Amino acid sequence: MNKLRTCIIGCGNIFTMHATPVLSFEDVELVGVCDIKADRAEAAGKRCNTAFYTDYRKMIAETHPDVVHVCLPHYLHPIVSREMMEQGIHVLCEKPASIRLEDTISNIELAKKQGVQYGIIFQCRYNTASKLVKQYIEDGTLGKVISARSVLTWCKPDTYYSLSDWKGTWDKEGGGVVIDQAIHSMDLVNWFIGANPVSVYAHLDNRGHEIMEVDDSAEGYIKYDNGATYGFWAMNNYGCDEPIEIRLLCEHGKAVLSYDEAIITLDDGTVIRRDQSTVDQMEYENSKKYWGSQHVTQIRQFYNSVLGKETLEISGEEALKIQKIVCAVYESSRQGKPVLFEQ
Repeated sequence: MNKLRTCIIGCGNIFTMHATPVLSFEDVELVGVCDIKADRAEAAGKRCNTAFYTDYRKMIAETHPDVVHVCLPHYLHPIVSREMMEQGIHVLCEKPASIRLEDTISNIELAKKQGVQYGIIFQCRYNTASKLVKQYIEDGTLGKVISARSVLTWCKPDTYYSLSDWKGTWDKEGGGVVIDQAIHSMDLVNWFIGANPVSVYAHLDNRGHEIMEVDDSAEGYIKYDNGATYGFWAMNNYGCDEPIEIRLLCEHGKAVLSYDEAIITLDDGTVIRRDQSTVDQMEYENSKKYWGSQHVTQIRQFYNSVLGKETLEISGEEALKIQKIVCAVYESSRQGKPVLFEQ
């Protein structure tokens, strides 16, 4: 069997979430890893028993991959993704697709032109809790979402930012708690609602950090064209990482979920509970609990799309939906007024 040749660019914290699944696939061969920090590149290469590089262009020229995983700082996501797609290489990129909306749109158009798959990681959609709630919304058990809220309280102290040469900056990270942490829960709610946003009114601030310049606190309100509303609150200056909480008021009941567990209460009194412990979970070395275990599920689905077995589920076009909202959140806070979406 011919295997898909794969490279991973970026051997930082998130590397394990991509390398571990790839190494488990029988139809994929990891032919190279790259990081500008030589010690990280070498460690990753030895761990994965593959070639390692500090120059990704050299790696691509020597290994000729079919697929590249982009696991780099945010500002490099669209730049490297574009360079790969221009060479006819399929791209799976960590979130967010970009900092600037126009870069995501440009790369979506390029992927179509080049005939390559362009996927963006939003692994939380594949959690057992998320899938159950989505199923019950779509099959009418819960019915459409009327109103939603999400709360995220995590701990990212100044020491967290001091260890990075790009986090906490507008030009490299593109923001803070919204674009880096809350984007996952916001994506889930937007996915559950399944309609087009009409307006976003948000306020962001840095209230608990001294050495970084981006947002550590955010709250906002989103209106949708089907009448649904969504309020969100996020902060990464809490004392510890608490589970996120999403609450949905639907036509026929309510749902309360975190990334790991869902409790659905229907108007007739029926209660359904589901948690992540009911499924097999892949173990990732040195991973963070809130990343979950479902990178492998999304990555497998991406490779199936490359092989022509399935339609890509979280494409650049699909990721553009939350990208538009995130960018509008920042713009609304800058302007101090609601941002309206073109209909």
